[in-house]
Amino acid sequence: MQISPDILFSIGGFSVTNTVVATLITDVVIIVLVMLVAKKVSLKPKGVQNAVEAIIDYFRETTETIAGNRASFIYPWVVSFFLFIVISNLVAQIPGFESIRFHSLSSGEHGVPLLRAATSDLNLTLALAVTSVVTTHFLSIKHTGVKGYLTRFFSFKMFPVFLFVGALEFVNEIAKFISFSFRLFGNIFAGEKVMATMYGMCSFGLPLPFIALELMVALIQAIVFAMLTMAFMHIMTEQSH
Repeated sequence: MQISPDILFSIGGFSVTNTVVATLITDVVIIVLVMLVAKKVSLKPKGVQNAVEAIIDYFRETTETIAGNRASFIYPWVVSFFLFIVISNLVAQIPGFESIRFHSLSSGEHGVPLLRAATSDLNLTLALAVTSVVTTHFLSIKHTGVKGYLTRFFSFKMFPVFLFVGALEFVNEIAKFISFSFRLFGNIFAGEKVMATMYGMCSFGLPLPFIALELMVALIQAIVFAMLTMAFMHIMTEQSH
């Protein structure tokens, strides 16, 4: 299993990889989930609606505890990141990922995996990181003002101490792109490597404990990404003193 995703075919110069196909499957699952919940909305939730409402309520209450009234515009982002990442991670645990092969003129004798976890593609995790960080800064400017936003990075009080601290803050913001993307990518990619090794050694029995571990990692990584986004949005939208 290589780090970069495998190209299945091209459409108008756009390369369709196995992680792109997995992302589309994730999108379909989310759309179907939304339609199921919307179709059976009731005052006494049960089944899928109950599970979805429990997740939304958890993140809303947690965000309200941390960010107060700013939760109204923070928690929708947090929930969106969580749902997309956790569903993407869980979909990758469906039998067939990495084992179903796709054959083309350039794929070689053994072909390439038709499906691969979307979050094992650094392109996707980097896109999620960019979305999270850029949105955080946009909300910071919107709710603290341009002056309040800039004073986080440029301040001449206690010169040059605060100016140095501001420079460190700027470096920290750049580092978020790396930490967000590589943390998620690394954990999911490593998990797929482990599962491929276990299935190669024994198709029955041996992989079961690792499947349970991967399910736990899938959930934890989604929670970590969502919670870090929540924390950073809370910090960046708080009025500085």
